[in-house]
Amino acid sequence: MSAFFVTGTDTDAGKTLVTAGLLARARRAGLTTLGLKPVASGSATTPEGLRNADALALQGESHPAVDYATVNPVAFAPAIAPHLAARQAGVSLRLDTLVERVRPPLAAGRDLTLIEGAGGWRVPLNDDEDLADLAVRLGLPVLLVVGLRLGCIGHARLTAEAVAASGLRLAGWAGSLVDPAFAADDALYRDNLATLAHHLPAPCLGVVPWLAGESPGAMAEAAADHLELPDGEPKRGAPGTSRRGGPTPEMASVAPRDDEMVSSPFNGVAMRQNGRDIHSRI
Repeated sequence: MSAFFVTGTDTDAGKTLVTAGLLARARRAGLTTLGLKPVASGSATTPEGLRNADALALQGESHPAVDYATVNPVAFAPAIAPHLAARQAGVSLRLDTLVERVRPPLAAGRDLTLIEGAGGWRVPLNDDEDLADLAVRLGLPVLLVVGLRLGCIGHARLTAEAVAASGLRLAGWAGSLVDPAFAADDALYRDNLATLAHHLPAPCLGVVPWLAGESPGAMAEAAADHLELPDGEPKRGAPGTSRRGGPTPEMASVAPRDDEMVSSPFNGVAMRQNGRDIHSRI
């Protein structure tokens, strides 16, 4: 069983789209899946209780099916930071409670379980605990979703450093285009992606383009076309896994020669990784 904690560079970075896309990708491979959203703000009132759109999207990509309370045990109506929403609701949001709610579904042993955070890495649960502490307590490797917009490089690097400072492994990152204008200048867009690949110390799982106007299930399937599944365990010395180069999801099974081309998840981006040129097949 592989389980990961999914965080983002900020609120609305595309975490749910990438998380649902990875789950959809896993289902295509015949794997069992589970998406969890332990805390969700911005939930709608329904006859069944509060329901969060992101959590519903993850529930839809969980196979075999699970009930909503398993996916999202704590929901708040206001679209504000969880600790503030909890304060308004007059409840105590504690790390121990979240751990108790998340551990049973984790123990079910699905082939791929993704636990999506809320907002960025250091979102508070209360005055003393962060949602990042849930990943630490569970000892999960982290997947970072980079919301591709102006400022994303600094946000991504700072988040990667914070994950490492928490003692956790950054197992991969994915880009999600959240501002179409960011890709208006194609050459500049490629340069931004190449810079991210150079600085983030983990494999790139893909770059999801701007997707809009479709159902959550259709968007997850569309995102899956641009993503590769993360490795469950780090592979020492594996091709394309350096601390500084942007590793790719379709590396050759053997390390390439200096003059040999390897593939990249970036459309036409020419990059250098460990002194080697990297070229995209897409």
